Amino acid sequence: AITTQVDSYDFFNRPYTQEGAGSGWIIDADGIIVTNNHVVEGAKSITVTLDNGDTYTADTNSIYTDAYNDLAIIKIDATGLPALKTGNASQMRIGDWVVAIGNALGQGIRATEGIISRQNVALDVEQGQTLYNLLETSAAINPGNSGGPLVNLSGEVIGITSAKIASVGVEGMGYAISIDTALPIVKELVNNGFVSRPYLGVSLYTVDQLAIQEFKLQVKEGVLLLSVMAGSPADKAGLQQGDVIVNIGGTDVKTVQELTNVLHTATIGQPLDITYWRGNSTKTTTVTPIETP
Repeated sequence: AITTQVDSYDFFNRPYTQEGAGSGWIIDADGIIVTNNHVVEGAKSITVTLDNGDTYTADTNSIYTDAYNDLAIIKIDATGLPALKTGNASQMRIGDWVVAIGNALGQGIRATEGIISRQNVALDVEQGQTLYNLLETSAAINPGNSGGPLVNLSGEVIGITSAKIASVGVEGMGYAISIDTALPIVKELVNNGFVSRPYLGVSLYTVDQLAIQEFKLQVKEGVLLLSVMAGSPADKAGLQQGDVIVNIGGTDVKTVQELTNVLHTATIGQPLDITYWRGNSTKTTTVTPIETP
């Protein structure tokens, strides 16, 4: 169980301390704990309570996060902890039984059971952020479950509880980040303290009617380059403001998110072929991504 304190301000801009509750799971016996970024984001203090009642204060200077995938690791001063094993989410089938374990409603660690309802789900969790490759489960997910493990019947972590759809008349639609997606990111956070991603040096906008009129575009779909940073990989490849990318790395792209997904699976230093529109003609170029500054 994870309890956080975050500085907030009321309607009159007066400061107050807000408490939050979340969950996590031990991935390393020496005190490394996996949770969600939104559980610990902005926290000025983090308290971790293990199932046996032992309580630890996590070092807020040792929080490493990846906001894009809503993942984080924290460290407590402990050794010999019972670390969980990880499983293979891709081997899970719709209908397979799972157990969600977490600090639901901040009332302590509890478990709920359910099945895998759907796989490879994309979910908009907030404006501008979409989580991909999620597992949908019928196991009850409540506030405070975030960051806790979704395990198979062998007790192996196959997902990290992250979100739910909470609407009147909606039941049994909770979501977990697939361990297949999460584990490489967690390893990077443990080893490097950050996630290294390919970088082009551009700002992007999904082509819509507004963009078509404003930039007098000759194409109805694609990803518009709003700006290209001088000296960036995109600049060196000859891309310019107003170009519209329609294919990158052999994959057709119509939205910023689609292009970003391709880029995040690319390899730093490995050239990517790009097809784009400039005016009323198509062009091709090759861009070599660098590590995000």
